[in-house]
Amino acid sequence: MNDVAVVGAGGWGAALAIQAARAGRRVVLWAREPARLAGGESPHLPGFPLPDQVRVSGVLPAAPLVLLAVPLQFMRTVASQLPPGGPVVVCAKGVEARTRRLPLEIFAEVQPGRPAAVLTGPNFAREIAAGLPAATVVAGADAAVREAAAAALGTPSFRIYGNDDPVGAQVGGAAKNVVAIAAGAVVGAGLGENARAALITRGLAELARLAVALGGAAETIAGLSGLGDLMLSCAGMTSRNFSLGFALGRGESLGQVLARRDSVTEGVETAPALVARAAEVGAELPICRVVAAAIVGRLSLLQAMDELLSRPRKDE
Repeated sequence: MNDVAVVGAGGWGAALAIQAARAGRRVVLWAREPARLAGGESPHLPGFPLPDQVRVSGVLPAAPLVLLAVPLQFMRTVASQLPPGGPVVVCAKGVEARTRRLPLEIFAEVQPGRPAAVLTGPNFAREIAAGLPAATVVAGADAAVREAAAAALGTPSFRIYGNDDPVGAQVGGAAKNVVAIAAGAVVGAGLGENARAALITRGLAELARLAVALGGAAETIAGLSGLGDLMLSCAGMTSRNFSLGFALGRGESLGQVLARRDSVTEGVETAPALVARAAEVGAELPICRVVAAAIVGRLSLLQAMDELLSRPRKDE
């Protein structure tokens, strides 16, 4: 019997399957198009062959632990089709565009009563697949699920921390993508490192405000799932969201950038939904708001920067 099922064979799902095998688990990896993995690796993670312990399947699997690693905007459909089985760890970040739901809220709607947690933190798929040192967070109310995920994936090079604030962890994972688009735009437009540092710092304050407004803890945003993930996503071109913002800052259109990509840039769909969710609870997110407005075409990049810089002065 498989110890771990990974649902989703994109770059992140393939990396998690490799990591679970590295931790000594037998893994089944579900792919919507399993024939694309016939060469022994995911086309979204070239150069990293799947270990022998990983079996690819086109049938949604059951296992003692399921890692749900499909993009957030497709998660509802896939999660609703999962067969009965063990607890689920959602490995997606963002806010659902149509409903403004966070990942675990979506899962609870389609799989009510099934134990679940969320895995989030500063993790690039290629580095996890390569076995480079990294840390991540498994956040959820059920300590047993957190322990199961740590046992299934943890190795000396992949340190897993538990957290009992899934709201804060999910907000950090969603909002950092939006701030990363803004950080990329700042660099692409040649506005300098001072501007990037200021924007990231004020972006962190927005993450904390929204987490608290939704019932999470500000302290969570100071950890791996907030500050850690924000630093990674705003650091350079390896981040899909940063590189998209960089291209926008250089004058490219959103359509031009997305047309070159075969993977999801989660911040594009998340930004408007995140801002709408924040408005429901009265959380002020000026950086995320101008990113969302720029994405839907209501503001140009220069107008967005002007709006941020012309805000009334106040104490930090």
